[in-house]
Amino acid sequence: MENETQNYNVYGAYFAPLRSSDGVKMLVDGLDSADLAVIPEHWLSYTSPPASAHTALALLYSFFTAAALIGNGLVIFIFATSRSLRTSSNLLILNLAIFDFIMMAKSPIFIYNSAMRGFAAGALGCQIFSVMGSYSGIGASMTNACIAYDRQELQRRPLDGRLSRGKALLMIACVWIYATPWALMPLFNIWGRFVPEGYLTSCTFDYLSNTFDTKLFVGCIFTCSYLFPMCFIIYFYSGIVKQVFAHEAALREQAKKMNVESLRSNQNASAESAEIRIAKAALTVCFLFVASWTPYGVMSLIGAFGDQQLLTPGVTMIPAVACKTVACIDPWVYAISHPKYRQELQRRMPWLQIREPDDNASTGTSNTTNSTAPTATA
Repeated sequence: MENETQNYNVYGAYFAPLRSSDGVKMLVDGLDSADLAVIPEHWLSYTSPPASAHTALALLYSFFTAAALIGNGLVIFIFATSRSLRTSSNLLILNLAIFDFIMMAKSPIFIYNSAMRGFAAGALGCQIFSVMGSYSGIGASMTNACIAYDRQELQRRPLDGRLSRGKALLMIACVWIYATPWALMPLFNIWGRFVPEGYLTSCTFDYLSNTFDTKLFVGCIFTCSYLFPMCFIIYFYSGIVKQVFAHEAALREQAKKMNVESLRSNQNASAESAEIRIAKAALTVCFLFVASWTPYGVMSLIGAFGDQQLLTPGVTMIPAVACKTVACIDPWVYAISHPKYRQELQRRMPWLQIREPDDNASTGTSNTTNSTAPTATA
């Protein structure tokens, strides 16, 4: 680290004339040698973005933060305090909401940096921001994989495929343990490091330093935190979709043999089956994961192994925004569409006017509960 600090001080001195000439404000203007030591060389030659760009990002992050903290906060509160929702499968949803909450709880650091037009929170703020981001990002991706596994088992074995409480807690513990090395190794400079990126208002792991250790770290974290959970999610959810369509095809074939329109009782022609809703939820989850984390994964690979000139400060802010968006959407996909969650929310906050039919008000309460259980975890 001492050699790296000296190198970055040299870079800072090299670009000092450029910063002061022609009245052009550079991205690293006003930073001392200690701040320059943690900034990759790549960012030293870029001019400062307009104040409007900082303001727009600060407003966007403020909206994301409010939406994510309120949405995930409600999920955490309702799932943790409602006995009927404290099932083993819902523990995974609760864990995902906690990770999403942590992801946006670090946003005040970004908003403060944007308001101050740069690297205002300094190295300490950068480390806090990065550690929270590492835990929440990797933890959320692996929790998504665990939820996908649980749903596939429930779909494949409806009677005996339910997740036990002990197994759910073990999976949650494994997710936190799995994310810990990727958060702590860069923090203590054991392998990799945390650095500012883009407009120097957000921080992440270093994917720009042209060293073998950096390239190896990027390759490993890309594989472990993106590729593995991506493969698990696609594998488990593709199995669900395959089973759903096979079941639907079997029902249609049997209906033709019996010369009836449908084998489903009390079902309108326009009503969707529970299996189709499960398949749609599965495809939505896959799309969200791919859309939110693929840009960041591709950007890190370009920084480590590709043409770094493609990564301007403005371009690198786009993947950062994309991966924050999923923290706002997850509560809606996983919980707010959950019938029993909506019922509980309706009982506690009637002014929200949710109007979800109450299972307890129907005559077939037990049957309804059993039939909605797979959908609830979907």
